[in-house]
Parts: sequence; C-alpha cells; structure tokens
Amino acid sequence: MTTTQLSPTPRTTVTRGRSRAVLDRDALHAVLAEGLVAHLGLATPGGHPLVLPSAYAVDPSGPDAGGTLYVHGSVAAGWVRAAADATVCVTVTLLDGLVAGRSAFHHSMNYRSAVVIGTARVVEEAVEKERALGLVVDHMIPGRSATLRAHTRKELAATAVIAVPLEEASLKIRGGGPVDEPDDVEAGAWGGHVPLRLVAGDPVPDADAVTSGGPVPPDVVARARAL
Repeated sequence: MTTTQLSPTPRTTVTRGRSRAVLDRDALHAVLAEGLVAHLGLATPGGHPLVLPSAYAVDPSGPDAGGTLYVHGSVAAGWVRAAADATVCVTVTLLDGLVAGRSAFHHSMNYRSAVVIGTARVVEEAVEKERALGLVVDHMIPGRSATLRAHTRKELAATAVIAVPLEEASLKIRGGGPVDEPDDVEAGAWGGHVPLRLVAGDPVPDADAVTSGGPVPPDVVARARAL
C-alpha cells in the first residue's frame, strides 16, 4: 500500500477553494473506503458526455500506478467499450451536511469529494477479474465474498471490470458552518449547519430466506450495525 502524498497534476489541481484541498493519500483511501457509489464520466463515441453511477472497489496495492480503482458493469454496455483505453473521470462524494448561511450566497454543503482521472483498462486476466469482483462485493458488505459460491463462466463472461489508476487524484473536504459576511452576522440572522449521515436499517430477509435461508448472516448484521 502506498502512503505517499497526492501530487496534483494540472487536471487534478484544485483551483477553487484551494484551502479545502487535501494532499494526504491516506485520506483519499479513507473517503473511497467509506463511499458506496462511484460516478464514472467519459466521452462517448457519439461525442456527448456520459456519467454513470456504479458499485466499485479499491485495491491500494493493485497493479496500476498508485493502486487500482475497479468499476464493474455489463460487457453489453456501450460505455464499457467506450471506456476501454480512454481517459475517464471517477468521482466519489460523501455528503456530510447542509450549510445554512445568513445570505443565499453563503449557503453551501459539507462534503468529502474524491476525483480520480486516468486511462481506463478492461480487466481481461481471469484471476484479477475474479479478485476485483470479490472486492466489489466486500466493499458493500465486508467478508461477504468468502461466503458465496464461485462465479460461473457465464457470469464472468457477462460481467466487465474497468480498472482506473489511483495515481492521478484529488481530494477536497469542507466542514463546519457558513463563512458569512461580518455585516450579515451582526444583523442577527441565524446561521449554522445540519449534519447528515448514512444510517442503515435492520436487514430485511428475502421471502425465500425466511423459510430456507436461516438467520441473517454475521457479515450482513455487522455491516448494518457499522452503518
């Protein structure tokens, strides 16, 4: 695992709100570990931009420069073909709060936002592909992949995995209350922020699991409690 700092390139240098830029690569890994949905953006052969949400996983010790971010999809999806050997942008954002300023201009949000830019590759090698898919499952529910049957050939053939290097990335974080003008503060209007967090409910068994699946497995229980 790399613990070096981020080295922003012209494409990943924060130019707006530079004070919120974070260069700690471990902090980047922490945001990617906590997030659950990535958005992958690319230019399609038709010339229009496309941004799609996807499950993902990160291997800090992966084969790509700086580690590897994996995104999965269907081999039949046009975006998978468009992404192969193309420059893509992957973002993961955690929303931490709504910021109520004393003016409309100073309303904002608290967030942790990671941006990864790099040349995507389609994972072809079987061992890496199976490992990547296991990481995607474990990113959602840690330890889950070890409890499941092996992938069938048909499933592996129908599933695509895109790998993006983690080398070129940026991280931006905002926290706390509004940054209001002194005159607005003196005027006496209320300012502050509303914290937000993701909360899991109790696991809901599938209808078949009620009669044949037994109790909720420990990995699912642990994940729900952790959230």
